[in-house]
Amino acid sequence: MTETEFLDLADSTLNAIEAALDRLNDDNRLDVECSRNGNVLEIEFLHNGSKVIVNSQAAMQELWVAARSGGFHYRRVDGRWINTRDGGELFDALSQIATEQSGGAPVIVSENL
Repeated sequence: MTETEFLDLADSTLNAIEAALDRLNDDNRLDVECSRNGNVLEIEFLHNGSKVIVNSQAAMQELWVAARSGGFHYRRVDGRWINTRDGGELFDALSQIATEQSGGAPVIVSENL
């Protein structure tokens, strides 16, 4: 994949994450605020001030996630963002992270909502 292709894909993925979280917030299922600055998406859980950062790393062609539970790297494999260590999928991981950091009911973050 070229750098331009990666950047376009990463940008659309960050947009999908932000849109999914905005929908959850609008539906009062999650008290979260997203802010975007270039290739960095900051997700703040308003009730406790905790944050998750998702950003693209063009040189590595990866998306990186920083959360209370740790730091994770995702690489595109067969049309999905896959964790380079445990093989988990990005949106599944974001669902788990959002559930843990929100402290509430289970949250499902999906690019297909």
